[in-house]
Amino acid sequence: MWNLPNILTLLRIIVIPALVIVYVLDRPWSGLIATVLFVAAAITDWADGYFARKMNLQTAFGAFLDPVADKLIVSTSLIVLIADPKVLANVYSTWLLAVSVAVIVGREIVVSALREWMATEGSSATVAVSMLGKVKTTFQMIAIGMLLYHNDLWGIPVFALGELLLYLAAGLTLWSMMIYLKAAWPILSKS
Repeated sequence: MWNLPNILTLLRIIVIPALVIVYVLDRPWSGLIATVLFVAAAITDWADGYFARKMNLQTAFGAFLDPVADKLIVSTSLIVLIADPKVLANVYSTWLLAVSVAVIVGREIVVSALREWMATEGSSATVAVSMLGKVKTTFQMIAIGMLLYHNDLWGIPVFALGELLLYLAAGLTLWSMMIYLKAAWPILSKS
């Protein structure tokens, strides 16, 4: 159970309180440090899967914990962002941001429940992670990192780009959820 991939996953969970604390301290360096912590966590998300497959270290514990860690860090980061008055003052639309966050968090809940239920039906392959889900996750992770950072970088409007990517990620999130639900519908409708 205590192999490299699982340790990386646990580190991702441990980073969450540090990210929240650093971000809410609201110091000049808070956005940068929160972004570094978030990006490090995103890298461990890729690394734990890579090492688990490469070194044949896949475990039931890791299969359970990895998606939990992902959902915790994404949901927590989005909640921290939407609770920040500076973020709300700088976004194009607060309602669009709120809807996007609700879509992303809601989709994670729906798809997790769907996967759990499909596994009990012996049809977990029907709702396996798709390429669209991976693209959605990539957009989402980049967007959150940019929003946590806040500041322009080399004249690039990082926050505005992060906001745009988050809206795109929310659209991809809805699309991927519809694909999962469509794939599962034949089994759902039989019950």
